[in-house]
Amino acid sequence: MSISAFNRRWAAVILEALARHGVRHICIAPGSRSTPLTLAAAENSAFICHTHFDERGLGHLALGLAKASGEPVAVIVTSGTAVANLYPAVIEAGLTGERLVMLTADRPPELIDCGANQAIRQQGIFGPHTAGVLNLPRPAQDIPARWLVSSVDNLLGELTAGAVQINCPFAEPLYGEMDDTGVEWQQALGDWWQAETPWLQMAHQLQPVQRRDWFFWRQKKGIVVAGRLTAEEGALVAAWAETLGWPLIGDVLSQTGQPLPCADLWLSNSKATTRLDEARIVVQFGASLTGKRLLQWQAACQPEEYWIVDSLNGRLDPAHHRGRRLVAPIGDWLALHPAEKRPPWAADVEDLSVEAQRQAAAATGTFGEAQLAQRINELLPHQGQLFVGNSLVVRLIDALAQLPQGYPVYSNRGASGIDGLIATAAGVQRATARPTLAVVGDLSALYDINSLALLRQASAPFVLIVVNNNGGQIFSMLPTPVSERERFYCMPQNVSFDHAAAMFGLPWHQPGNRETLQQVVADAWRHPGATLVELKVAEQDGARTLQNLVAQVSQL
Repeated sequence: MSISAFNRRWAAVILEALARHGVRHICIAPGSRSTPLTLAAAENSAFICHTHFDERGLGHLALGLAKASGEPVAVIVTSGTAVANLYPAVIEAGLTGERLVMLTADRPPELIDCGANQAIRQQGIFGPHTAGVLNLPRPAQDIPARWLVSSVDNLLGELTAGAVQINCPFAEPLYGEMDDTGVEWQQALGDWWQAETPWLQMAHQLQPVQRRDWFFWRQKKGIVVAGRLTAEEGALVAAWAETLGWPLIGDVLSQTGQPLPCADLWLSNSKATTRLDEARIVVQFGASLTGKRLLQWQAACQPEEYWIVDSLNGRLDPAHHRGRRLVAPIGDWLALHPAEKRPPWAADVEDLSVEAQRQAAAATGTFGEAQLAQRINELLPHQGQLFVGNSLVVRLIDALAQLPQGYPVYSNRGASGIDGLIATAAGVQRATARPTLAVVGDLSALYDINSLALLRQASAPFVLIVVNNNGGQIFSMLPTPVSERERFYCMPQNVSFDHAAAMFGLPWHQPGNRETLQQVVADAWRHPGATLVELKVAEQDGARTLQNLVAQVSQL
């Protein structure tokens, strides 16, 4: 009997089962113990295989693919710390709902806890952050193939959001020519191999329930808060709020068109918050709110009812309001709760928003990251998409820009980490093949610099703007001790990214004014492939501009 051949047949069943659950993209890192899984994936024509040498970046590449495609994405890694490097992507997917299938190759049981090389305790390694775990036994022909396929089907059939781990121990030898070992074992699945459906089909129907008192609440003064939404959901929510005459406070990821832009500015004004206090109900769609002032207002508001509508499970309300947590697809929920045409009740809030936007435009005349954020629309590619990094970048765009309704915007706002941002953006681009603008900070780019390798394979124009303000200047906005701020918080690195771009063969530009930036980006949209644009800016200008604008608008 050939152990390597049966390992391959065992892995082929697992991979075919994944294909039946809609997995098209598989992200693979190099490794020996994962050979059966890697070769089975390579031989299956249902898959598009992506590779990366850095498992942490690989996990985020899969995250971006799942984020933009809406499909489950699989990851194959070898044993040991290769598995541990997937942890950040698993955590993010658990918070934002992307479906990931982590196929973690493992040593067989007799090599665990005995000093064997590259052998760690992998079973359940991701703890409470997974939606499920399947710990497989060592491949053996006395275990029916139907047990294996139905076990995978059971795990994936219950996967509605988040990541799952399938831990796959394989004994050596891992390499060798294929023979007839295990053919009868595989063929016991009969015509399943020619079919297109799972062996075990499981049905989960998430049906929203109509709230009978909605006809009462829609006649009252209300507020709509929009968090992370899809383009279709954003347009539906915006139209719904407009019909009701309720003010809509839209996050940078809401895709609602933010009819009341610069909310992070005008929510600092007591006239606005006093007016909003008249609302008897707040309905929030989606989670992951960005703006500091929005989060402060959301925590302080005390309507009679606070409803949160999202297809994700969980509370999603750090302020713990009294109200209702409604788990349902947003479009379906809106269809069951139609709006009634009513005049706007908070026109003065709209006036404040207009004035805040005017002041933001006036205050961002100097070339820098605040101007980039306020005028980001000028750089967006036609029929493209935007990926926004974390830390100061996303806060400036949220506070100063008004993004087009329905224009796809992506970010990692679950755990809000700066790890894996370039890799996630690369995954978003690969899933859609659309022109992509990504904006990250310099520390974020350094953290994920290995993933510049992924941009060499961009199938459409891709512009990565690295805002180099020499460190984590978000800490300049926080009450960090001034004497320790630079060394222990901002940590300036005094680097330029021209060498990084050259190392990975990417064009690099460092425009010194707005006109040159616009020309560089416009040229990049005319050619396939990636371009790295480094925006060197004064260290604290962006943070100070935002702080000054908040102070100005609060006094209107």
